Amino acid sequence: MKNYVLFNPLAGNGRGEKSVNSVELQKGEAVFLDMTEITDYKAFCETLLPDDRIIVCGGDGTLNRFINAIDEIELENEIFYIGAGSGNDFLNDLNLKPSNKPLKINQYIKDLPKLEVKGKTYRFINGIGFGLDGYCCAERERKMQNNKSANYTLIALKALLFGFKPQKATVVVDGKAYNYERVWMVPTMLGRFFGGGMMIAPIQDRENSQGTLTVIVAHNMSKFKIVSLFLSIFGGKHLKYKKYVAAHTGHIINVKFESAVPMQIDGDAISDVLEYTVTAKRNGN
Repeated sequence: MKNYVLFNPLAGNGRGEKSVNSVELQKGEAVFLDMTEITDYKAFCETLLPDDRIIVCGGDGTLNRFINAIDEIELENEIFYIGAGSGNDFLNDLNLKPSNKPLKINQYIKDLPKLEVKGKTYRFINGIGFGLDGYCCAERERKMQNNKSANYTLIALKALLFGFKPQKATVVVDGKAYNYERVWMVPTMLGRFFGGGMMIAPIQDRENSQGTLTVIVAHNMSKFKIVSLFLSIFGGKHLKYKKYVAAHTGHIINVKFESAVPMQIDGDAISDVLEYTVTAKRNGN
């Protein structure tokens, strides 16, 4: 039996490769592979024996890229995860702390929601963001590429005050349309957390939601009001501002802005997006 430890050297602000040195394995040989060098996951998976295990080591973005890479592959091997990112929102949602002990995740990566955007289809394990949070993730990626400090919270506060401009948006949940003015962000969540510990969807429960997702709309606020609300997100207290924050649950969610803005999928940014549609698999279907 072999344990294929797939690590992302860019995870954890460049500390990803070091994190694999302390992986705790109960049995079997360890084979370490740099995920950035795997170009054909289908070919890789075809080399696996039935009792071989895959251990993904990285952050939320690393996990997202892995689940999308294997989405069309019939894979029955056990799959594990070690959180070695800077935020670890997936582990936060499970009320777990980063550990050197691999966590089996087969049950969590099955039947994930489907996102359709700009003619492509993706899966996500935490959530997607549209608007301010997408802008922040795009800015964070830009700073990291230029070897600059990339603290998400500081980037977000600067964007709130100077960078991002709110706009009109239409949100359709299971066929019912809602129109909003001065929209700052519209994330759709399978889990509760994004942005490295921000509890944006405190009412969402990935294991007991009957297959529904939660979409949060922050709207009709001045930049100074949203700074106050932004700080309350860390404790999941922002839903009490009912005049400015709407929460809807459903299986099919479409969001459209009046002009293109960045979006993010589990922390990975996509630029110039006008709309997205998410479809969740209903429990029992």
